[in-house]
Amino acid sequence: MEPQPDPAARSPHLNGVLARLSARLDWYWTLSPPGRAAFWATFGGWALDAYNQMTVGFVLPAVTAAFALSPAQAGLLGSVGLVMSAVGGAVAGALADAIWRVRVLILSIASYALFTLLAGCAQSYEQLLLFLTLQGLGFGGEWAAGAVLVAEYAQATQRGRVVGAVQSAWSIGYAGVLIANTAAFSLAPPELAWRIMFWLGALPAVALLWVRTGIEESPLYRAEAAARTRGASQAAAKPGAKTGAALLGLFRRDQLRVTLASALLSVGVIGAGLVIWLPTYLEQVRHLTVEGIAAYMGIQVIGGFVGCISAGYVLDALGRRRGLALFALGSGLSAWAYVVLPVGTPWLVFAIGFPLGFFGSGIFSGLAVYLAELYPTELRAAGQGFGYNIGRGIGAVGPAAIGVAAARFGLSDALALAATSYVLCLVALLFLPETRGKPLSG
Repeated sequence: MEPQPDPAARSPHLNGVLARLSARLDWYWTLSPPGRAAFWATFGGWALDAYNQMTVGFVLPAVTAAFALSPAQAGLLGSVGLVMSAVGGAVAGALADAIWRVRVLILSIASYALFTLLAGCAQSYEQLLLFLTLQGLGFGGEWAAGAVLVAEYAQATQRGRVVGAVQSAWSIGYAGVLIANTAAFSLAPPELAWRIMFWLGALPAVALLWVRTGIEESPLYRAEAAARTRGASQAAAKPGAKTGAALLGLFRRDQLRVTLASALLSVGVIGAGLVIWLPTYLEQVRHLTVEGIAAYMGIQVIGGFVGCISAGYVLDALGRRRGLALFALGSGLSAWAYVVLPVGTPWLVFAIGFPLGFFGSGIFSGLAVYLAELYPTELRAAGQGFGYNIGRGIGAVGPAAIGVAAARFGLSDALALAATSYVLCLVALLFLPETRGKPLSG
């Protein structure tokens, strides 16, 4: 029998592709084993964050019908979670500097599981509003504490790629919403389907709660916390005192400009809550079925996943400021085009879904890594939590404002106007420094 040729020899091009792919993923193997555990624990939380936010948008038409809501009331349901997550996130970020990042992540996911379950059981508009308020209040720390933890484990030259990969979890959560929405509204009547959507979001949170009990704090934070404890008085070592000190530290003269500009940047990145209204837009303006909405949103999910991964490489190559400016321009232009194209151009709107997802999701990857690099270790989670979540809270008036504007001018015009919010990103970047490749300071 003749010897069989080596498969590798038959496919040198395949070997080259695999080698290049492996080189592109080397950032993952540079993480320590505890760093990889933190990566996946945070990845799961951000996927649930996406599921949570998008669920409100998908169930809004059914909830509006079930409780006979006005457009303004429906918009308030989209805004309240963002507003309260802003408050909760700012406090949780400071707590993450005071009582450890991992503890805040555990408290965050436990709160999310409870109030998401209760949201599905709401018997009135007021009850649903209350449960979404409490859900947002508890879940606000998820993004800030998770982004900081992963950033502290990552190497400086690859931090954009690592955090960008975590941010891609948003697309996974988004895909989960599409699947859950299609299944729930196909198999159950609308008055039950919207409840099932919330319940499905609570189930994986219980498993993630268990996973997070085994992750470790980053060496960088442990070293800083130990040094701070040795030099602190007994009173200052109390969590309440440390939390207040972290929040106040954001407004020191040397930090004030960064604190205010990062909040403005976050307002622009969130984009006035456009994503909350897109399912309603596709149903009411484009007249799509549940399956049609899933197809249109699905191309955005694919674009979002690619955008989150790509953004890390772009920001590592171009720098944080230029990279974020590029994604802000792309987000604004694609969002505007998506809603102003005539109803008779369905395939063009479908095609624009990819860049809409690419830029609109990818910009969050840049925001996560940039905010982590703007602050010293003792203020990092507080700065991340305040900058992102206060921006999120201010931007949260967007869904309600879109609802009010839609009642007067039409939903398409309201969404087109909201797309201009990305200009705020460009303004904010004028006041922020470049941080690419800099080690995280202690």
